[in-house]
This record gives sequence, C-alpha cells and structure tokens, in this order.
Amino acid sequence: MDALRTPEERFAHLDGWAHAPTYTEIDSADGTGDRLRIAHYDIGAPGAAETILCMHGEPSWSYLYRKMIPIFVAKGHRVVLPDLIGFGRSDKPAATSDYTYERHVAWMSEWLVANDLGGLTLVCQDWGGLIGLRLVAAHPGRFARVVIANTGLPRGDHPLSEAFMAWQKFSQTVPVFDVGKLVSSGCATKPLPPDIIAAYDAPFPDESYKAGARIFPALAPTTPDDPSGIANRAAWEVLRTFTRPFLTAFSDLDPVTAGGGPVFQREVPGAAGQAHTTIVGGGHFLQEDKGPEFARVVCDFITDTK
Repeated sequence: MDALRTPEERFAHLDGWAHAPTYTEIDSADGTGDRLRIAHYDIGAPGAAETILCMHGEPSWSYLYRKMIPIFVAKGHRVVLPDLIGFGRSDKPAATSDYTYERHVAWMSEWLVANDLGGLTLVCQDWGGLIGLRLVAAHPGRFARVVIANTGLPRGDHPLSEAFMAWQKFSQTVPVFDVGKLVSSGCATKPLPPDIIAAYDAPFPDESYKAGARIFPALAPTTPDDPSGIANRAAWEVLRTFTRPFLTAFSDLDPVTAGGGPVFQREVPGAAGQAHTTIVGGGHFLQEDKGPEFARVVCDFITDTK
C-alpha cells in the first residue's frame, strides 16, 4: 500500500498545539503485510483519575479537541487522542480505494489493543463516532462510559439527512478539497481565524494527501446491503446490551446529525436516566464552537457516574 507521511515541520508552531505524538504501527489490512503508522497524543499525569479517549472525524484531526484538553487535565484525567489513518500525523494511503469503513475499524481496533487501553471514557463526534462506536461494540469491556456528539451509526436501512447527502455529493465532485475552510464552514463561529484554518490544513501539503479526507463521506452506508450497514446492524445489537453509562451531547446548530440523539437514548440501556444535553450555539464541530462547555459536560458525566 502506497502511503504518504506528512513532514513534521508542517506541525511546528500551530496555535494552541504543542503535544508530541506517539506512533503505533498496525497492519495495512490490504493483505500485503504492509504496515501503517497511527499517531496519538497521550496527555495527563500517570495515575490519572480516568482515561478519556477523544476521537475526531472528517476532515479534522486531534487538534479539534485542543480547547477541551486543559479542562480534562485540570480535573486530573488522562486524555488520549488518535489521529485516524489519512488524517493528522497518521499515515495517509494515497489511493481513495485504500480506504473502507471496515478498514478504518480494523486499523483503530488494532491500535486500541496494541496500546492496551481500558477503563475508557469515549468522547466522539462525526466519524469518530461511526468508528468509535464500532470499537465499543467489538471491545465493550474496554469502555467505562461513552459520550457521543453530532454522530451516528447508520445501518443503511433509513435515509441519511439531506444535509449529509449534499455533503457527500460535494465531497466527491469539488475540484479542490479545502480542508481548513470546510472545517470553518461547519462551525457556528464563522469564519475561523486564519491561523486555526492553517492548523487544519497542516496535515495536507497538497491534494495527493487528501484521499482519505475526500472519500470518507462516500463510505457511510446508505443501502441495506452495504457490508458496513450489515456490520453496523450487528454493532447495534451489542449496543442494545451496553449497560454502562452512555450520554448524548449533540449541538443545536448541526443540520447533518440533527435528531440523532434520541435514537441512542431509546436503544442503548446505559443511556437510561442520564443527563442528556444539547450544547447551545454549537455547529457540527462543536469542539471549536463550544469546546469548554462540552468538556465540562464530559467531566460532570464522569463525576456523576463513577
């Protein structure tokens, strides 16, 4: 598998981000035996109260959580943030055909086990949820609780939102996939400052690095016979038995995932009786718009469910 690696100098002097990465090699899952490198950031003192696993989505990277990390650490928690394959400092397979939903799950599952992470509070948004919830289904014993925001677990048996379908079409046809501006357009606070837009552009020196970012929207299952739709239905069966605390914290200004929270509230046993909330004033990337507010919701949830 031909994979690109973003030069380290692209990540120097980013506003609000000085965290050093740790790298884990995993199998490329294409049958060749090639290896790919996943970057993650491990922040917080040893012996931390809880370990919070923050998973980003499309087309962002772990930088998205920078406003939340100090609040988590101040509460004594450890924060672990992986960059998905194709994003951040992680390797970027060069062909769009290298990326499938199931490979993303396999890549992150191997990473999770290789780093022997457990007792986790999962915090996930966008594709961080589509992949993260599959990790919960595959390794439920590693997760102490779950917080989802602006995400879902589509099975292909119900239409996705018009906003998502428009985004899917746009992503596959736009000549230049302008990552920083796309993140900015998904925020309620517009536009993001130029230095923040530049930080989201940092992983992608040119269009050749963006195969994963561009193809991601096309990987969401939209038909019942989609293999990932079938796999997600199996994951839902596990989630319907998940009794550990489960919280929804969607924002109010995201047209892509609007209305997604109540589905989980109804179907996941661990969601019963939790203080589900709506983050007011947050767009799709609520970590940018309302990062401190979202972080406090997570910290309160951890405190209330110990």
